[in-house]
Amino acid sequence: MIPALSLRRATASDAATIKQMVRGARLNPFRLDWQRFWLAVDAEGQIIGCIQVKPHGEGVNELASLVTQPGWRGQGVGRRLVEHLQQEAGPPLWLMCESGLTPFYERFGFVEVWQTGEMPAHFRFMRRLSRLFFPPRSGRYLAIMQWPGSVGG
Repeated sequence: MIPALSLRRATASDAATIKQMVRGARLNPFRLDWQRFWLAVDAEGQIIGCIQVKPHGEGVNELASLVTQPGWRGQGVGRRLVEHLQQEAGPPLWLMCESGLTPFYERFGFVEVWQTGEMPAHFRFMRRLSRLFFPPRSGRYLAIMQWPGSVGG
């Protein structure tokens, strides 16, 4: 069950913590803008999770930078952040993740998009670029997913 936590918009004073969390999780550190972040905070006001929506123009929004502090993982913090961002941003919502994380996002109604022609330009580019980081023999790849608006069970 989710412990006592609340969600709030980030402020300028949160920027350094956000950068530290995202880099610590080895996520994409580019275009981190504290103004696009939502934070999960515990009862003492400590940041225990973060998420952002990155706009890519033409109505394309990306769920990005989802991080939960290690001691809080598996307690529903990530779920609360994803569901909140879905409500705030609305569909469609895109994301990129390591292929092993797709089952987590499928629970929220995200579906993997395989055809590059169905992806916005930014995600087509990232799919091509990802081949440098996920060699074919690794069995891992960069998954591109979209939430069209329905929520999975």
